[in-house]
Amino acid sequence: MDNLFTSSFPVKCQNSRDYNLTTVCPDNQTLNSTSPALVNPPAFGMSYFTMTLGALSNLTALAILAHSYARFRRRAKAPFLLLASALLLSDLAGHVITGALALHLHLGRVKHHGAAAIMEPPHVYCKLFGSCMVFFGLCPLLLGSAMAVERCIGITQPLLHPAVVTMTRVRLTMLLITFMALILAGLPLLNVGNYKPQFPGTWCFLPVNSLISITDASLSLAFSTLGLVTLTVSVVSNTISGLKLFQARFKDRSVKSSAARRHGSFSASSLHSLDVEMMTQLAAITVVSCVCWSPFLIYILISVSRFYEGIRRPRPQCEKLLLLALRLASWNQILDPWVYILLRRAVLRRLLQLLQPDRVLFTQSSSYRDSHRKQISLH
Repeated sequence: MDNLFTSSFPVKCQNSRDYNLTTVCPDNQTLNSTSPALVNPPAFGMSYFTMTLGALSNLTALAILAHSYARFRRRAKAPFLLLASALLLSDLAGHVITGALALHLHLGRVKHHGAAAIMEPPHVYCKLFGSCMVFFGLCPLLLGSAMAVERCIGITQPLLHPAVVTMTRVRLTMLLITFMALILAGLPLLNVGNYKPQFPGTWCFLPVNSLISITDASLSLAFSTLGLVTLTVSVVSNTISGLKLFQARFKDRSVKSSAARRHGSFSASSLHSLDVEMMTQLAAITVVSCVCWSPFLIYILISVSRFYEGIRRPRPQCEKLLLLALRLASWNQILDPWVYILLRRAVLRRLLQLLQPDRVLFTQSSSYRDSHRKQISLH
């Protein structure tokens, strides 16, 4: 999805009253005007770089999660790792598939460089492109929300978590998420709504800025509303989980009895470290998703609301804002894997060792003394 948006490629305007044009006339541009952008083709260096970076980042993060899943497949972390792996797989597939489709349109525009008229992409191709955009846009948002709910149950109700969040139910949840995204993305393929080429003619999506039908407006509203709801659920769930962790940390510090420290201290601290690691990763994913996706989803919601109110704005201004918001949303697939690459316990431990070496050494020596004492008591 990344190389859709690295450069806009202006084209010559066509005098037509039809709103189903593949290109949109920029401000103060006429048919006989010559733009420098028409002389030189767009640069693809950044597109190739971001597409390669995103693919390698997702593959690296998937390898890390696969190694972690092999270690924790029978523990409480397994459902979280399974959902996280599904999220990265959807990011990788969306990154590669939509990027390849967009690159094809870019190359087509270069091929028709300097022509008086640039043909719009085939209708079937645009429908396929638009359905991929909707499907791979919704799946990561829904999976991120499911991860947040799973962690909220695991932290707030640790005794109930193994009975409620089973691997079978997690897999069923993943199938339900896939089915929901497929239904919304596939409706225009069944002639319920439509996908249209979007400015600057290098991607296809549900019509938002042009004269649209009630069905198109309803689908766009469903997409933006569902996306915003998933982000809200993620934020609320992570907030509850974070407050619960802080409360548990405060209670642990208030306990001064040596007997309470001896009984179950190792297992509790181990579970607590796992919770902190997963919550750190989940909070980072939520922040990245909110920053990247909120402008695009909110813009669609406002645009469709104004459509129902009968309000119109100049299309060039709207299309540029939509393109800018989508460029930001495309970086979500690149930044997600770096959360798992950087926010691991091994990396965080090394960072803490660099920042506070005395504290880390003290913690290690104290844990060694405790284990040594246990061995002596056993003998």
